[in-house]
Amino acid sequence: MRDEYDFSESVRNPYVKNLKKQITIRLEEDVIEYFKSLAEETGIPYQTLINLYLQDCAKSKRKLSLDWA
Repeated sequence: MRDEYDFSESVRNPYVKNLKKQITIRLEEDVIEYFKSLAEETGIPYQTLINLYLQDCAKSKRKLSLDWA
């Protein structure tokens, strides 16, 4: 390793806005099992599938309709 490094021509990470944030979310077991089975079919990790689904909902501004009895 060098004693000093020259960062004068370095460039900021252009993908910093695309970084993911780790959170804790509570999901029901049947929801997790659904995405895990989908993950086995597609070969895509289940957490990625959940993220893609939520991204799609956000982009299409899909609203949840709840009818309280």
